[in-house]
Amino acid sequence: MASAGGNHTGDRIRGHLLPEESLAVKKLADALPASPLPPISVPTRREPPSAPALEGTGADLPLERRLADLLASVVQQDYVPVDADFFADLGADSMVMARFCARVRKQPDLPAVSMKDVYQHPTITSLAGALAPVEPLTVSVQDRLAEVLTGVLGVDRVPVDADFFADLGADSMVMARFCARVRKQPDLPAVSMKDVYSNPSVSALAAVLHGSAQQDRPQQDRPQEPDPLVASVPGTPPPMDARTWEYVTCGALQVLVYLGYGLLAGAVAVVGYHWVFPAAGPGNHHWVGHGMGFGELYLRSVVLAAATFVLLCILPVVGKWILIGRFRPGEIRIWSMGYFRFWLVKTLMRTSPLSRMTGSPLTPFYLRAMGAKVGRNVTILTTHLPVCTDLITIGEGTVIRKEALANGYRAYGGVIQLGTVTLGRDVIVGEGSVLDIGTTMGDGAQLGHRSSLYTGQVVPEGEHWHGSPGRRTETDFSEVDATPYRPWRRGLFAAYELVAVLGLGRIILSLAIILTVLAFPRVAALLESHPHAFTNWVFYADAVAFAGVGVFGGTVVGLVVMTTVPRVLQLLLKPDTVYPLFGLRHAAERAVERLTNSQLMGQLFGDSSYVVNYARALGYDQPHLQQTGSNLGTNFKHDNPFLSTIGTGTMIADGVSFMNTDYSPTSFRVSRVAIGAHNFLGNHVLYPARARTGDNCLLATKVMVPLDGPVRHDVGLLGSPAFEIPRSVLRDAPLEEHADPARFRRVLSAKNKHNLRTMALLMLVRWLEASLGMLALLSALELSDRFGFLALSASFVVMLLVGFLVPIGIEHLVTGFRGLRPQLCSIYNPYFWWHERYWKLQVQSRRMTLLNGTPFKPLVWRLLGVRIGSRVFDDGCEFVERSLVTIGSRCTLNTGTSIMCHSQEDGMFKSDHDVIGDDITLGVGALVHYGVTIEDGVVIAADTFVMKGETLTRGSLWGGNPAVEARAATTSPVALERPLS
Repeated sequence: MASAGGNHTGDRIRGHLLPEESLAVKKLADALPASPLPPISVPTRREPPSAPALEGTGADLPLERRLADLLASVVQQDYVPVDADFFADLGADSMVMARFCARVRKQPDLPAVSMKDVYQHPTITSLAGALAPVEPLTVSVQDRLAEVLTGVLGVDRVPVDADFFADLGADSMVMARFCARVRKQPDLPAVSMKDVYSNPSVSALAAVLHGSAQQDRPQQDRPQEPDPLVASVPGTPPPMDARTWEYVTCGALQVLVYLGYGLLAGAVAVVGYHWVFPAAGPGNHHWVGHGMGFGELYLRSVVLAAATFVLLCILPVVGKWILIGRFRPGEIRIWSMGYFRFWLVKTLMRTSPLSRMTGSPLTPFYLRAMGAKVGRNVTILTTHLPVCTDLITIGEGTVIRKEALANGYRAYGGVIQLGTVTLGRDVIVGEGSVLDIGTTMGDGAQLGHRSSLYTGQVVPEGEHWHGSPGRRTETDFSEVDATPYRPWRRGLFAAYELVAVLGLGRIILSLAIILTVLAFPRVAALLESHPHAFTNWVFYADAVAFAGVGVFGGTVVGLVVMTTVPRVLQLLLKPDTVYPLFGLRHAAERAVERLTNSQLMGQLFGDSSYVVNYARALGYDQPHLQQTGSNLGTNFKHDNPFLSTIGTGTMIADGVSFMNTDYSPTSFRVSRVAIGAHNFLGNHVLYPARARTGDNCLLATKVMVPLDGPVRHDVGLLGSPAFEIPRSVLRDAPLEEHADPARFRRVLSAKNKHNLRTMALLMLVRWLEASLGMLALLSALELSDRFGFLALSASFVVMLLVGFLVPIGIEHLVTGFRGLRPQLCSIYNPYFWWHERYWKLQVQSRRMTLLNGTPFKPLVWRLLGVRIGSRVFDDGCEFVERSLVTIGSRCTLNTGTSIMCHSQEDGMFKSDHDVIGDDITLGVGALVHYGVTIEDGVVIAADTFVMKGETLTRGSLWGGNPAVEARAATTSPVALERPLS
């Protein structure tokens, strides 16, 4: 049997593709090496209980039996011991267990089960015990849970004391399906994945659910606290009911805005050109060498830069006060004229140069000019500045760290809801946190990293909160001693920033490049009319040559600067030393961060063996490096690469951030961030310097890495706040490629060659895009004598269109004009190498942000293969595997959301479809993993992590990390039985 399975495994991997319709445990086992691991099955060392078989169906069967039956059906087995661990014994993974949870939720007589429940109760017994409502009914609930789990696993029986993961071998996917099926049972309490992990057996889970049911019962002498999830969604989402003429008119006006930007840019460029180079003109091709001196040209360039800077800073301020006046709490119907004004002001704010000067003393002044109430000594490090500024209050001495979201609005159903965000004095908002509308933090309050506050939540004065949704903790998230407040430091630093932006290196470098290009005779000749220019091949050759110099020369120069200048600046910084903000060392710290973080370079080197050399050149410490071919993804960030350590054998997916720098209102400190050996980090992990994790840890996607408690080893961590889960399951056993060193070297060499070809293709694509852009620009110069600045404006619009259409065409060429299919394979499988190429050459999300909040973004998604319905509002969602995503009509996708149809864990790559129904609201910063089904009318709260394999039933309300469904006892009928538009 093992031999047959092994042959089947080889055929399956060599074929690259797996059947689209199945990712159950037995199918997962087929993709594993044959020799180290047997196919997933029920452990033979446990015998079925000797009790007589139970008769009946549904509610007549004990909870344990019901859960066991459901789990057995999911893993396609005849029998599952109730005391078998889902992961360790049954070999299931999170995908399988998510399907188990979904199947449980489909049973109307069983309580809902979440992935958190599965991880906390990883056996049928413990899970049923946690789900048990009251003592007299414990056995019944336990049997019912076992029955559900049996069905999910596809076996006849599941021991109630079997650990879901260690005994039954289930994983988070299986247990998510189990939770979903439990939630379908009206006579069983809801179960979350956290419950499963904390109570990893049917009996334990039934017992916990029994206690939970007792606590949830209304008592006349004890008022119940409202669920923050339910309180954040007080009513039915308004339908997306904009009239067709409003929808079309809004889109047409947005097109006019883009054209207006092009006209303004063309006019400024032409006026600026004639101002800086007054000697230039028709017939004078040698004015560069015989005109005014470089000093005068430099001063004129500074004046032009200053005027442009002031114009771009004033434009959003004037536009906001004219178009909006003051933002007030309320609602704006999406696609209405009120929404167009809102979108226009938001767009103007995003184009302001001050919005890119993060951490600057100028940022509070800018927000005050926009109407925000900002106190003294405020430090704002996030790039996501508030939009509804009049509704934002930031007290004196507050620090808002990187990637925090506090927009002052959210999209909900068919409206934009505006609400207040109030931060008191000396508040700390952690990195990557989300503050929904209607939230308040008192004086001295703290919110940890990767945490959130839901609408209506209030952090009392002096308290520390963490998690999603937020809850109280004793952890101190800022241990940097403050230095005396010196207002003059902020003033001098602001002056330095203005001088640096307007009068130093950037102006000199830009001027030198422009002079060099214009000194080229054929370029200068373009300023005159030449009727045969477009028929001369030299015209096109020049465009390609200039583009090649810019792309390839810019890449080389960028690498040289990134690997040399920061090393000199690093000499000014000592680790674990407190320095005052806005001084020389702070300027050095900011320069090191900005010079060493590059999305373009990360995209080029990431997901290949060469990324370790790139990271080492930046300053990363990688002792005893173990080359895997995918040590780092394409998107990783750091505060200081010279103080970042990655342990041997560690693999890191996309979106990791090394949090080297800690702040107080007046000081900062850089510290070493060290990730242990043989770790795996999922997507969007923020790793702080004080992290309490060691070797051989699995840090799941969006996990809140703990700052206190013992140092964790040999475990997995999931959620915010984090809780322990199994480090690995049978599916995650060592790959067969690693068993034979010689074979591994051959496979790695083949992967390296494929990655090199992909990197070369990426550079060629960049060259192609730059060539087309340069061709449009040179054409505008050729036509400028007849059409003036309109020719240049038209070239800018053409470059914008080329920036979308060319990558769309390239992406379809890469996929062969076919959609992706669900996969399960090793990272050493040639299919995965091709998928890495797909990631590198696809349309990047940073370009898609230009279309946020417009009807055109869903159209572009549709061109890229997303099956998307009508009237979808996308304010900043990201799709990675586009053709694996299905989205219904009238959905609302907030800023910072992501639908991720893949996962890479310990050398295994998995992908599956995500199916999203109609009238869905996806909250700010939420993430949906792969294999998820979201039925019509579901609302997902801010900063929610919907785990792989979950099924979200119609009209339900979900929130948290990992996501849990609002309990029936606290969820209002309007939230669960909302009518659909």
